[in-house]
Amino acid sequence: MSMEQQHVPLSVTLPLRQGLKSLMLKNPILTASGTFGYGLEFAPYVDLTALGGIVVKGLSLKPRKGNALPRVAETPCGMLNSVGLQNDGVEAFLKDKLHRLPWQTTPVIANLYATAADDFAELADILSREEGVAALEVNISCPNVSEGGILFGQDPMLASHVVSAVKRRSGKKPVIVKLSPNVTNIMQIAMAVEDAGADMISCINTLTGMAVDIRRRTPLLANVLGGLSGPAIKPVALRCVWQVCRSVNIPVIGVGGICSAQDVLEFILVGAHAVEIGTANFHRPDATMCILRDLESLCNELGIKDLEKYRGSLRIM
Repeated sequence: MSMEQQHVPLSVTLPLRQGLKSLMLKNPILTASGTFGYGLEFAPYVDLTALGGIVVKGLSLKPRKGNALPRVAETPCGMLNSVGLQNDGVEAFLKDKLHRLPWQTTPVIANLYATAADDFAELADILSREEGVAALEVNISCPNVSEGGILFGQDPMLASHVVSAVKRRSGKKPVIVKLSPNVTNIMQIAMAVEDAGADMISCINTLTGMAVDIRRRTPLLANVLGGLSGPAIKPVALRCVWQVCRSVNIPVIGVGGICSAQDVLEFILVGAHAVEIGTANFHRPDATMCILRDLESLCNELGIKDLEKYRGSLRIM
C-alpha cells in the first residue's frame, strides 16, 4: 500500500438506548429488504461475511403469495414493483434459512410486515428469542399492498402505536422503523416513532407510482400502483434522511437509489450512520461488493480518514 493509499476504517457503531448493546457493523453497507431475498440467493455472487449487515425480505406471521402478475416494471432510472411482500412466513425463515446465514459474523436484520399492531408485536416476540437475529426492522410503510402498511406509515399516532407494541415484545433486540416518503411531513413521523421507543430509523421506502401501456391501454402492473425505487428517487431519499437526522437523536440508515460509493458518502454526509443497497442488486447481483470495494478508495481520494467525523458534516451555504 502506498503512502497515499491509507487504510480507512469503515466500521460503524450504531449507538442505542440504555439497556441495549450498540449494534456494531464492520462497514456501513447493508442490503435493503425485498431486494436481496433471504440473503442466501446472493451467496454465489456476494461474500455475505463482508457486508455490514443483511436485511432479509419482509416476514409475515403466515406465508404470503403476494400480488398478481405482472408485478415489476422498468422505468427511467428505476423500477416499479408491486410484489406484495411475498414470503414463506416467519416460521419457515427460522427453520430453513436463518441458520444458513453467517449471523455470527454479519448482523442479520429481520424485516417485519403485518396489518395490525398485535401481529407486529407477535412477530417481534417470535424473533426476539432468536440468537441469530441482530435487530428488527418494522415495515410501516409498504405502498404496494392493499391493506395495512401505508396507513401506519402516514399517521403519527398509528405509527407510534405500532412501534410501542413492537417494543413491548422485542426484548433486547433493537427496533428499526422504516419510514415512508409518501407523507406531508416525514419529520413528524420520525419524531413520533422515536418518542414511541424506536432505536433507529431507516428511510426511505419506495414512492408510490404507476406506469401504463398506451397501446393496450392497461397498467403495466396488475396491482395498478407500485413502489418506485432506484436512482430516480435518490434526491428524495437524501432530502428525507437530511430532515430526519436533524429531527431525531437516534441513528438513521439511508435507503433509496444508492448505486455507488459516492452515493454512500452523500448519505453519510447528510447524517446517516449506514445505508441499505436495494435496486442496484437487481442491476448486478454483486453491487454491494463493488460499492464496498470503491468506498475506501473514494475516502482516500477525498482525504476522509474517519467516517464518523465525516458524518453529518454538510456545510449549508
